[in-house]
Amino acid sequence: MDALPHHPSRPHAHLFDVACTVPDLHPAGQAFRLPTWTPGSYLIREFARHFVDVRAECAGAPVAVRKTSRDVWQVAPCIGSVSLIAEVYAFDLSVRAAYPDQTRGYFNGPSVFVWLVEHEERPCDVEIIAPMSDACHNWRFATSLPRSGAEPYGFGRYAAANYDELIDHPVEMGSFMLAHFEAGGARHDIAVSGRHRGDLERLAHDLARLAQSQIDLFGGAPVSRVPFDYYLFQVLAAEAARGGLEHRASTSLVCKRDELPQPGARGVSEEYRDLLGLASHEYFHIWNVKRIKPAAFVPYDLTRENYTAQLWALEGITSYYDDLTLVRCGLIGASDYLELVGRSITTLRTPGRAKQRVAESSFEAIAAELSGLDLSAFFADYVCGTRELPLAELLRSFAGPQPAAAGRTRIASA
Repeated sequence: MDALPHHPSRPHAHLFDVACTVPDLHPAGQAFRLPTWTPGSYLIREFARHFVDVRAECAGAPVAVRKTSRDVWQVAPCIGSVSLIAEVYAFDLSVRAAYPDQTRGYFNGPSVFVWLVEHEERPCDVEIIAPMSDACHNWRFATSLPRSGAEPYGFGRYAAANYDELIDHPVEMGSFMLAHFEAGGARHDIAVSGRHRGDLERLAHDLARLAQSQIDLFGGAPVSRVPFDYYLFQVLAAEAARGGLEHRASTSLVCKRDELPQPGARGVSEEYRDLLGLASHEYFHIWNVKRIKPAAFVPYDLTRENYTAQLWALEGITSYYDDLTLVRCGLIGASDYLELVGRSITTLRTPGRAKQRVAESSFEAIAAELSGLDLSAFFADYVCGTRELPLAELLRSFAGPQPAAAGRTRIASA
């Protein structure tokens, strides 16, 4: 399947042009479908409502297309390659959907990429075309999607083994700033967009420590133990928005401008600590969610809600480890960590905690950030470091045989 082209045709109007081309049409005509939600954010989003001016062409000539449901377009039978062509209205600054203007562009795959019904496993080739506006002449392109002819950070052709891989590599475009580091034998890039005065060298140094700590938790440093050979942090510095979404080889983060480390600043401010915690949370999802997941998510059914009683484990275990990683790798002190734990305990010690099981809450809070763990029950054993962490051993077991552990796992090395 070719998905050609994808580009912000009129950034000032917040529009992407999208075309999906299939060379060999199904004899009865071809159905194209768009996801109703995005993995990692489980609420139904109805992305198809933003597709406007949908049309189809067969061998370059117009052909009939009709909408058969809220997210399916059926193209009439014809001879030759068929393209479904649409404009996508993109005005969502969050990490879940898409947004272009004359300063930057971003899209999350499920919001713009249709799939061929009954052909989800076919390889996908994508060409991303730079916008024609003079205001965008210096734009670069950042994604973890494998290149297929495109230059590094360049517009052009990319490839995916199937649709599931295609939609799991979000795209950032614009005049972003870049930094990089190595962890676990793999290159990590940081692309920061938006107006800011952040110290990217400091950010890269700290994220390297964070990443290596989590890689070690899941099995050690050799590149063969890391489930990727390249990883990308996409960071948007905004006025007030905040959020993150995990992907198999990247994460999209939105932070407040003052959360970035400032040049010359010493120590870790409360704002910067929040950003590090967010990055830690999404990075941990590389394993817990992207590789360790409920059977109900294998494969994802993107046409409807995917219910599971285990969201507490996906988000709760991750929330437990995100701040814990910061103290283990020395980015914050034990007192700062205990302050964060205290806040979590205060949040959880409400009357509602006795009214509903965490497994039940998974069905009613599928779009929420669930803490999922009663930290007060774990406080003495896990925070004080007086015993081994069987949870860590369980998580490591998913990565295969491991070297013998040297001593017990504690929140800090000393």
